[in-house]
Amino acid sequence: MKVLTIVTHPRTDSLTFSVASRLVKGLEDAGHKTEVLDLYRSGFDPVLWEADEPDWSADVQHFSPEVEKEMTRIAEHDALAFVFPLWWWSMPAMLKGYIDRVFNYGFAYGPNKLQHEHVLWLSLAGAPVERFTKRHYDDMMTHYFNVGLADYVGIKSSKFELFYQTIHPTQEHIEDLLTQAYKLGLNYPKA
Repeated sequence: MKVLTIVTHPRTDSLTFSVASRLVKGLEDAGHKTEVLDLYRSGFDPVLWEADEPDWSADVQHFSPEVEKEMTRIAEHDALAFVFPLWWWSMPAMLKGYIDRVFNYGFAYGPNKLQHEHVLWLSLAGAPVERFTKRHYDDMMTHYFNVGLADYVGIKSSKFELFYQTIHPTQEHIEDLLTQAYKLGLNYPKA
């Protein structure tokens, strides 16, 4: 399959980028083809302006050239993978803006839905697992990404994976996370 891997982090020397790199290596070793989209360095503007607001009265939607380009990029792939840090129990504003603008009416929801087989949401959280399970934040986020986003746009096979305790991790923990990322790529569904 062709997998579009969207990485969102302001620093290329971050653990997020290292995890993304290992995920991509796993995807490639499993026989997938992948394109990596670095949202920060791509120049993508995450702010939704009037040009990308749906025209609710039109049968066919038209959006800005930047959004049309990203819609074409997404449509050229069979599956998606997002790698990003967890900020305030969600994705960074850059990625949220990408979804706001590109997963638009008539393309990803409404009369048309995405045609992708699978999506992986791989997020890195600074806190330990106990902080998430204590108040069921992990369950809430799993529901948000798998149902609120993926299912809403027509992707039935969605996996939300959270890597915990990524602030000041030991070298051993880093290696464990990189191994997990590689395995997620290696075991990414084939169809």
